[in-house]
Amino acid sequence: QVRLVESGGGLVQAGGSLRLSCAASGSIFSITAMGWYRQAPGKQRELVAAITNGGSTNYADSVKGRFTISRDNAKNTVYLQMNSLKPEDTAVYYCKLTGSPSYWGQGTQVTVSS
Repeated sequence: QVRLVESGGGLVQAGGSLRLSCAASGSIFSITAMGWYRQAPGKQRELVAAITNGGSTNYADSVKGRFTISRDNAKNTVYLQMNSLKPEDTAVYYCKLTGSPSYWGQGTQVTVSS
């Protein structure tokens, strides 16, 4: 059984920052990457950023230069530092552990006011 606990969402003004955390516990031996996705109302869920076990990162074009993904393997935790937030970043953010099988967090709301 794998459990993901997300935290760090909230309400922030445009230009502000937030840091999301996702702590994993349980049998995660088959995980190859950790990442963050988001889903805005009426839109499909999309990749925001991902980081492999080897440390390679991948970002959506819309967040490059503003968001940074990192992980602490000792704590089985992945972070998303979000700077220069824009109203269009408003969404529910989901943590995902990619593997066989993959696991999703419950989601955390990020709201950016203009």
